[in-house]
Amino acid sequence: MKIERHWVVAFALIAVCSVVGLFWHTLSCAPNTGEFLSEDKIVGADVAWILASSGLVLLMTPGLSFFYGGMVGKKNMISTMLQSFISLGVISIVWMIVGFSLSFGDSIGITINGEKYGIIGNPLTYTFFNDVNVLPHKDMASTIPFVLFAMFQMKFAVITPALITGSFAERVRFISYLLFIVLFSLVIYTPLCHMVWYPDGLLNKYFGVKDFAGGTVVHMSAGFAALAGAIVIGKRKHPNHQPGNVPYVILGTGMLWFGWFGFNAGSALAANSTAAMAFGTTTVASASAMMTWIFFDRINGRKVSAMGACIGAVVGLVAITPACGFVSVPESLFIGFTAAVVSNLMVYWKKLKSVDDTLDVFACHGVGGIVGMVMTAILAHGENASLLHGGWGVFGHHMMALVLVSAFTFFGSFLLYKFTNFIIPLRVSEEKEEEGLDKSQHDECIYW
Repeated sequence: MKIERHWVVAFALIAVCSVVGLFWHTLSCAPNTGEFLSEDKIVGADVAWILASSGLVLLMTPGLSFFYGGMVGKKNMISTMLQSFISLGVISIVWMIVGFSLSFGDSIGITINGEKYGIIGNPLTYTFFNDVNVLPHKDMASTIPFVLFAMFQMKFAVITPALITGSFAERVRFISYLLFIVLFSLVIYTPLCHMVWYPDGLLNKYFGVKDFAGGTVVHMSAGFAALAGAIVIGKRKHPNHQPGNVPYVILGTGMLWFGWFGFNAGSALAANSTAAMAFGTTTVASASAMMTWIFFDRINGRKVSAMGACIGAVVGLVAITPACGFVSVPESLFIGFTAAVVSNLMVYWKKLKSVDDTLDVFACHGVGGIVGMVMTAILAHGENASLLHGGWGVFGHHMMALVLVSAFTFFGSFLLYKFTNFIIPLRVSEEKEEEGLDKSQHDECIYW
């Protein structure tokens, strides 16, 4: 059997990384514990909640597999599900080696008026999880072990590239996809994560961007990367298909909704009142968006469908993510309603339909993330925290950041797709696309 060279190279790279990681602590300098607190600062309730939340967020990636897998045709179902599921393996390793350090390591950035603003983390700060220990960190995880914070954040890094896969489903080469998600994680996700969530991050400290649980970092970045991917890879040979398994979509939606409580409420990083409020706003926004979507479909002459209900629920979850800890439950009802209407209009917008975004990732996640960011800038509670609370400057900074993030994630991803395609062609041949990716890429079939 002929083995393609790039598979051998990929295997060799994993082997080298494993060996280097084994000896990293021996080769590294003595750990710097200056930024860590004593173990007696750990709060048991917070540890228990973030452990549970980490498991909930991990469950979202298999949930996404079912959600996307049920939407595609039967001959591409396994391939589409695996593209999401494999992120648990690929990105977890990347995160441990250097991703966490790039996201939450010591800031590398720019100085404005004597103040330092981080753009990306120092890749040597926590390489191979060096110094990622059981002590709490004074700036990022003051009541839980730092290693738990790192593992919780890992689950966000895992699901972000998995979200992109729906845009180029049914036509992407698997090994090329693996290369792209590694590049995306390192070049797009980690600097955006650092700028938004690190205390000295540029978007956090200078622009004052509020993103409680990832509307900007996760959903906008994935949405714009999805749009770029659909443009670069091109349309499918036969773009019209029927969902292969709608019950899978319902199952996936339930798993996503369940896991999203860890995603949003867990982002409080404590078992406290903020987590409870995020739990409530997450529930109501998703319910509101689900019902809005199906009624809006009916008003526009479309039948009430399981697909519509599921997509609406997920759009609501996306939109409430950046605001969930900053707004009230009644306000979350409005956010879910608004996001469902806007995303529904985008899904059926003819100009966007001309781009073959297979599962409408941009219209749902990208646009949902944008709506969530705008709603956060309008409704977030606190003095001068948002437009309705006297924060005109905050609102303006959010809109500037929205443009910057959109441009960075779209054009950055576009270049990464082009680079990936130069190394290994992104698209399968017409014959393999016709055969179906389950068989041509994996020699598997949903039904034998």
